[in-house]
Amino acid sequence: MPHHTVMRSAILLGLAALVLLVGCSTTAESDPVTVRLASAEEAVRMLDERTVVDVRTPEEYEAGHIAGAINVPVEAADFGERISQLDRDTAYLLYCRSGRRSAMAADLMAAAGFSDIVDAGGLEDLTRAGAPVE
Repeated sequence: MPHHTVMRSAILLGLAALVLLVGCSTTAESDPVTVRLASAEEAVRMLDERTVVDVRTPEEYEAGHIAGAINVPVEAADFGERISQLDRDTAYLLYCRSGRRSAMAADLMAAAGFSDIVDAGGLEDLTRAGAPVE
């Protein structure tokens, strides 16, 4: 089996385990967490108010990212461990290249008990809307 297939299977297995584990966490039934989708323009206005998380690969992050963003790759095997070290009560804004991975990360973070998540979609749209890149 090719290495990339084994790695992808391990990542998916890890993500599935994370979802099962956090699905058992206690959250108030009357206070469901919803992920808010934001337009690129709206997301740019929020940059100073939220912790910005780039969920792309470290290589993509190094090639250019929103100024001040932290890198927590959603497809990394240790994603669950890394988000467990973040403050669940902080306001987060997530982005990736196209919006697929940020949506996946937002859902996983919501399942893990994070209470304020905005999915900003893709980096290209954010930069066109004026997000500073470094």
